[in-house]
Amino acid sequence: MSAAVERIAVRVARKTIEAEGIAGFRLEAADGGALPPFEAGAHIEVLLPSGLVRPYSLCNPPAQAPGHYEIGVLREAASRGGSRALHEAVTEGTLLQVGAPRNLFALDEAAGHSLLLAGGIGITPLLAMAHRLAALGRDFALHCCSRSAARAAYRARLRAETFADRVFFHDDDGPPVQRIDLAATIGEPAPGRQLYVCGPNGFIEAVRATARALGWPEERVHFECFTGAPPPVEEAGGFEVQLRSSGRVVRVPAALSVVDALAAEGIEIPVSCAQGVCGTCLTRVLEGEVAHHDLFLTPAEQAANDQFLPCCSRARSPRLVLDL
Repeated sequence: MSAAVERIAVRVARKTIEAEGIAGFRLEAADGGALPPFEAGAHIEVLLPSGLVRPYSLCNPPAQAPGHYEIGVLREAASRGGSRALHEAVTEGTLLQVGAPRNLFALDEAAGHSLLLAGGIGITPLLAMAHRLAALGRDFALHCCSRSAARAAYRARLRAETFADRVFFHDDDGPPVQRIDLAATIGEPAPGRQLYVCGPNGFIEAVRATARALGWPEERVHFECFTGAPPPVEEAGGFEVQLRSSGRVVRVPAALSVVDALAAEGIEIPVSCAQGVCGTCLTRVLEGEVAHHDLFLTPAEQAANDQFLPCCSRARSPRLVLDL
């Protein structure tokens, strides 16, 4: 989130424990006013007291804005400071700044049937989708997959919802009969059906692979990841980037991202998630071959080779010329 991005002052009105390792936060406008509205699937970028910026999906019913926002945060074992700060340093009453809602995981509200598949903390955007679909009277099913019941966020809330009969729970440590069968659950790609999946990368890839094998068109399988993948070892070496405006060349060593290498030279690129998920740092590429490692661009957009996310993607060619 850069200085040019709108920031909204919010107060943590309530902090709750939603499951083992998962905290929920209710955010209200610090001045008591209205918050910008949002659509199901949207996220906000949270500026933490440490200066870190992290995106989190909004999980409350969209109709509740402008009253408040709700986010759920999993404490990551390998946290780089974001989830740890929210769990340890942020309490009720803490003042924070957030960006206006952005939606990169939009819901097709006119679909004949929506299948929502959540893996762990991936329930957050799908919870908002379920609320919206229920409010519209649309046909849908929500499947929540967790390692155990103790780690399943928002389970008590979902069981109390008016659409509880459309929600199904699957625990890895539970009886075999309740474990999810992806092929049977996803089924055939009948006209009007849309599939949404969110959660750990492995879960998302398993769902996408199953849907592909069943003949689902890519455009009807929607997904949102929380973390990107590291580049392969063979693509982790150094290279150069050149700035179009000045002709300046900056070396990007193997240990640094393009964003970090440029920042070390006083050249700032707005960045948020730093994992190739949110798209904040999207930069135009004028020359050179990109090694894409983001989860934001579509395969077709990556193949065009005219833009990349410098927080995670690198170069296959010795040099990239950037529109900076």
